[in-house]
Amino acid sequence: MLLGAVLAAVGAGIAVVALAALTGGRPSALGAAIGAGLVITVLALGSFVVHVVAAAMPSASLLVALLTYGLQLAVLIAVFAALDRSGDLGTVVSRGWLAAGVIVGTGVWVAAQTWLSTKARIPLYDLADPAASEREEAGAR
Repeated sequence: MLLGAVLAAVGAGIAVVALAALTGGRPSALGAAIGAGLVITVLALGSFVVHVVAAAMPSASLLVALLTYGLQLAVLIAVFAALDRSGDLGTVVSRGWLAAGVIVGTGVWVAAQTWLSTKARIPLYDLADPAASEREEAGAR
């Protein structure tokens, strides 16, 4: 699921960067690329961490997912603050296209991950071996 969401978000990011380059030039393309690339990196790393923890210790997966979400927000805010303090936001990097890259990347990521999750065949429970249950019933008589 992670790879599918990454590929979908990368495709959308490339489309946003191309549109930004055609309509606004280098600052727009740079803003869209930074926005989409940042979101894809942050979401991919977060999903990977949650996946690894869920496989190793399922009881901690909800806690790790919530902590990862908070960390993702903190990273995004820190990068935006650093861009704003550098003075490049608005001159070298287009604010609008940065936001467009973030919004499109996030929207496509969420849509792709939702669609892939609904199509995944993940069993809710393990079915007992029919041969084992017949042996148990035979011994119970």
